[in-house]
Amino acid sequence: MFFNRKRALLTALIASALHPQLALAQDEPDNQERLSTIQVEGVATEIGETLIDLEDIQRLDPNDLQDLFRGTPSVQVGSSIAASQKFYVNGIEETNLAVTIDGARQNNKLFHHSGTNIIDPELLKAVRVDAGVAPADAGPGALGGAVAFETKDVADLLKDGDNFGGAVGLEYNTNGNTFDRNLSLYGRSGGFEALGFIKKASGDDFEDGDDEEVVGSEAALKSGLFKVGYLFDNGYRAKLSYEKVKDNGKRPERANFNRGFTSENNELERETVVFSVKDDTPEGLFNPYMRIARTDTKLDWVTSYPTEGEYESVNGVFANEFVLGMGTVDVGVDFYDDKTKGIFPTFGEFPEEESENRGVFAQARLSLTDRARVSFGARYDDHEIEGVDGSEHDNDGMSGNISGEFDVTPFVTTSAGYSHVFGGVQLTEPYIANEAWDYSAGLKESKADNWFVGIDLNAEGLSSSLSGLTVGVKLFRTDISDIRDEEYGTGPDVYSDVESDGFEINSRYDWQSGFVRLSYIDVDTEINGIEGSTSSYYIGTPIGKALKADFAHSIEEVGITIGADVQHYFAMDGHDGTVRVDNAFAEYTVANAFMSYTPKLYSDLTLRASVNNLFDEDYIDRASYGQEFGEGTSLKEPGRSLVLSAKLNF
Repeated sequence: MFFNRKRALLTALIASALHPQLALAQDEPDNQERLSTIQVEGVATEIGETLIDLEDIQRLDPNDLQDLFRGTPSVQVGSSIAASQKFYVNGIEETNLAVTIDGARQNNKLFHHSGTNIIDPELLKAVRVDAGVAPADAGPGALGGAVAFETKDVADLLKDGDNFGGAVGLEYNTNGNTFDRNLSLYGRSGGFEALGFIKKASGDDFEDGDDEEVVGSEAALKSGLFKVGYLFDNGYRAKLSYEKVKDNGKRPERANFNRGFTSENNELERETVVFSVKDDTPEGLFNPYMRIARTDTKLDWVTSYPTEGEYESVNGVFANEFVLGMGTVDVGVDFYDDKTKGIFPTFGEFPEEESENRGVFAQARLSLTDRARVSFGARYDDHEIEGVDGSEHDNDGMSGNISGEFDVTPFVTTSAGYSHVFGGVQLTEPYIANEAWDYSAGLKESKADNWFVGIDLNAEGLSSSLSGLTVGVKLFRTDISDIRDEEYGTGPDVYSDVESDGFEINSRYDWQSGFVRLSYIDVDTEINGIEGSTSSYYIGTPIGKALKADFAHSIEEVGITIGADVQHYFAMDGHDGTVRVDNAFAEYTVANAFMSYTPKLYSDLTLRASVNNLFDEDYIDRASYGQEFGEGTSLKEPGRSLVLSAKLNF
């Protein structure tokens, strides 16, 4: 049966690759359009996805993941401390997503009280969010979608005509007396290029909106990015990158909620090494590419007794991109070898778990006509996990996705998508692993079904006076079954199900020198048939109803840009996993504003002043841990903060 499944898969993949090739023999209409080719590590923007580009990141000037995603309605980030932040896509926790940095797998299920994917937004040039339906080449385990982070390259930083450059940045935050400084150098010569970036942030604990100090909130972040590459005459670029983020401040004894005291030190460190080879300008049918990566996340948790945990992965992909008249088809194989382990010096080493996955995939992105676009693909994964007792458990499965867009009229576009995902079995958290676990009942693999439907209106088609106005509505649902929810005293084979459904409304108006945007989202998250709880580690969290707005406007004549954003979350009931809790989540409104100035006579200098939490709201972020447990448990967000920064390019 195993080989029959493989044969069926290979037949499907070959058919996916060959079918669009038949179009080469046909005359392509003069008005034929290819799919959008905005690239995030070589993957075209998907139908229905959200792209945060370099311009967005520069406007947001984010210090952590909360800042980065505050204008993205489908993404919520819990915790006011970067070291314990986790993000959720439509209420689904990040370990149920295919998360990558420069294409390298980041499934860091390390410690339920710490963050999962700590990253410095200063390193980023783009983020792609596929909420729910994700392409097959996004990688294995995309149960609730995919999030791809991409770091900056030399080409993103050098001015036209320059071959060497650099930048120095300084920032001061009055709330916590936090001081950030960073330095970058980059250059190219012939085909060679190199980039180096380092940053350090330090400070004191900040105060919340009630002027109370949030214990263990001091800034203590170090980050670095180093890249070298070579561009060959045939268009292929070989690139080696090393990225590292480390937080080693005093943190709450449980880093994601308040217990009234801090640990001596809570050091969280993540590093990613990636080597890739890819054609920058692919043409024709032969465009092979490859990527090999190693990711490693470590936690030294120092309380009355020290502990250490580590989650490491070696992963990669070997594939070919077929460039056709109608679009592209990517066909390839990928893999990962993951290991989780812990060390408890007082009692010895924690038991280990290991998993391996081998996948084969194909993903087509085609323009069928000048009005219809489609993306579809499939993947097969052969998965194996070794338990702490040395037992091996094999499982395998198929995943498929399809999404499409159709221009009903010049100003109305409809879209829809569906995916069925095989997720395998997640590794256990090293701090939960128990050498006495019994695996004789086997382990269930996670599976998911996702769908969305949407409609977008470009009002310019109705009237030229409405040029720049767009409105969109999207309905979505995600159902994930058998998420591994292991417990130290219960066993390795405990599972939970999560359902997330809702809708999103987005509107935006653009003019020559600015924009204003308004969005509303309503997400209902249920875990095992009841309202979601913020204490449901590695599964999901309640979101409810939220209204977000932002705008920016540039006065180009004087080099000034102004902007602001507002997020309003409506009150909602909750559940602590046992009983319903009325009014568990309070209503709050938080606003931020900024002004940046780039002198016309010295365009290499940018000065910026921001006021975060403008109205000094005393609140807890909707996605933060423990809000059903009563006053004093969850970490509050910073009160009003004045942030001053300067950046000099040279």
